[in-house]
Amino acid sequence: MRERTLLVVDAANVVGSVPDGWWRDRHGAAERLRDRLAARAERGDGGGGEEIVLVVEGAARAVTSVPGVRVVAAPGDGDDRIVELVAAEGPGRRCVVVTADRELRARVTELGAEVVGPRSVR
Repeated sequence: MRERTLLVVDAANVVGSVPDGWWRDRHGAAERLRDRLAARAERGDGGGGEEIVLVVEGAARAVTSVPGVRVVAAPGDGDDRIVELVAAEGPGRRCVVVTADRELRARVTELGAEVVGPRSVR
Protein backbone atom coordinates (compact mmCIF):
# COMPACT_ATOMS: atom_id res chain seq x y z
CA MET A 1 0.00 0.00 0.00
CA ARG A 2 1.30 3.44 -0.94
CA GLU A 3 1.91 5.88 1.90
CA ARG A 4 -0.38 8.90 1.94
CA THR A 5 0.86 12.26 0.72
CA LEU A 6 1.94 14.58 3.52
CA LEU A 7 0.21 17.95 3.00
CA VAL A 8 1.78 20.58 5.26
CA VAL A 9 -0.10 23.88 5.42
CA ASP A 10 1.56 27.13 6.52
CA ALA A 11 -1.43 28.54 8.43
CA ALA A 12 -0.07 32.07 8.88
CA ASN A 13 0.77 32.39 5.21
CA VAL A 14 -2.51 30.93 3.92
CA VAL A 15 -4.65 32.95 6.35
CA GLY A 16 -2.68 36.09 5.53
CA SER A 17 -3.12 35.64 1.79
CA VAL A 18 -6.61 37.18 1.83
CA PRO A 19 -7.32 40.56 3.47
CA ASP A 20 -10.56 39.49 5.14
CA GLY A 21 -9.91 40.92 8.62
CA TRP A 22 -8.02 37.85 9.89
CA TRP A 23 -5.68 40.11 11.89
CA ARG A 24 -8.52 40.95 14.31
CA ASP A 25 -8.84 37.28 15.31
CA ARG A 26 -5.81 35.22 14.32
CA HIS A 27 -6.92 32.23 16.39
CA GLY A 28 -10.39 32.23 14.82
CA ALA A 29 -8.96 32.60 11.32
CA ALA A 30 -6.69 29.59 11.88
CA GLU A 31 -9.65 27.57 13.20
CA ARG A 32 -11.69 28.42 10.11
CA LEU A 33 -8.81 27.28 7.90
CA ARG A 34 -8.49 24.08 9.92
CA ASP A 35 -12.21 23.43 9.50
CA ARG A 36 -12.01 23.97 5.71
CA LEU A 37 -9.12 21.52 5.59
CA ALA A 38 -11.12 19.01 7.65
CA ALA A 39 -14.00 19.31 5.17
CA ARG A 40 -11.49 18.72 2.36
CA ALA A 41 -10.26 15.58 4.12
CA GLU A 42 -13.83 14.36 4.66
CA ARG A 43 -14.74 14.93 1.00
CA GLY A 44 -11.54 13.27 -0.14
CA ASP A 45 -10.50 16.25 -2.29
CA GLY A 46 -6.93 15.00 -2.13
CA GLY A 47 -8.06 11.65 -3.49
CA GLY A 48 -8.23 10.29 0.06
CA GLY A 49 -4.47 10.01 0.00
CA GLU A 50 -3.49 12.98 2.14
CA GLU A 51 -2.32 13.34 5.69
CA ILE A 52 -3.05 17.01 6.42
CA VAL A 53 -0.86 18.89 8.90
CA LEU A 54 -1.64 22.52 9.75
CA VAL A 55 1.29 24.41 11.29
CA VAL A 56 0.21 27.31 13.52
CA GLU A 57 2.21 29.94 15.38
CA GLY A 58 1.74 32.98 17.59
CA ALA A 59 -1.83 33.77 18.62
CA ALA A 60 -3.06 30.67 16.78
CA ARG A 61 -0.95 28.23 18.84
CA ALA A 62 -3.98 27.11 20.88
CA VAL A 63 -5.82 25.77 17.81
CA THR A 64 -6.37 22.04 18.29
CA SER A 65 -6.46 19.06 15.97
CA VAL A 66 -9.70 17.67 14.58
CA PRO A 67 -10.41 14.46 12.66
CA GLY A 68 -8.63 14.74 9.33
CA VAL A 69 -6.28 17.58 10.35
CA ARG A 70 -3.33 17.32 12.71
CA VAL A 71 -2.46 20.74 14.10
CA VAL A 72 1.18 21.34 15.06
CA ALA A 73 1.96 24.43 17.13
CA ALA A 74 5.34 25.94 16.37
CA PRO A 75 7.16 26.96 19.55
CA GLY A 76 8.81 29.77 17.60
CA ASP A 77 8.81 30.47 13.89
CA GLY A 78 6.32 28.41 11.90
CA ASP A 79 8.64 28.19 8.90
CA ASP A 80 11.30 26.43 10.96
CA ARG A 81 8.73 23.93 12.25
CA ILE A 82 7.53 23.24 8.70
CA VAL A 83 11.08 22.54 7.57
CA GLU A 84 11.55 20.20 10.56
CA LEU A 85 8.33 18.32 9.68
CA VAL A 86 9.31 17.92 6.03
CA ALA A 87 12.79 16.71 7.02
CA ALA A 88 11.43 14.24 9.59
CA GLU A 89 8.27 12.96 7.91
CA GLY A 90 8.79 13.68 4.22
CA PRO A 91 11.65 11.41 3.13
CA GLY A 92 10.39 8.46 1.13
CA ARG A 93 6.92 9.88 0.60
CA ARG A 94 5.31 12.61 -1.43
CA CYS A 95 5.31 15.84 0.56
CA VAL A 96 3.46 19.00 -0.50
CA VAL A 97 3.83 22.30 1.36
CA VAL A 98 1.18 25.01 1.00
CA THR A 99 2.76 28.47 1.20
CA ALA A 100 3.61 31.54 -0.84
CA ASP A 101 6.66 32.36 1.28
CA ARG A 102 9.63 32.37 -1.12
CA GLU A 103 12.28 31.56 1.47
CA LEU A 104 10.24 28.68 2.88
CA ARG A 105 9.56 27.39 -0.64
CA ALA A 106 13.31 27.24 -1.30
CA ARG A 107 14.03 25.51 2.01
CA VAL A 108 11.47 22.73 1.57
CA THR A 109 12.15 22.10 -2.11
CA GLU A 110 15.78 21.46 -1.17
CA LEU A 111 14.39 18.62 0.97
CA GLY A 112 12.41 17.21 -1.96
CA ALA A 113 8.99 18.67 -1.16
CA GLU A 114 6.64 20.08 -3.75
CA VAL A 115 5.11 23.52 -3.12
CA VAL A 116 1.70 24.91 -4.03
CA GLY A 117 0.19 28.30 -3.31
CA PRO A 118 -2.48 29.23 -0.77
CA ARG A 119 -5.26 29.17 -3.38
CA SER A 120 -4.95 25.40 -3.53
CA VAL A 121 -6.61 25.16 -0.10
CA ARG A 122 -8.66 28.34 0.13
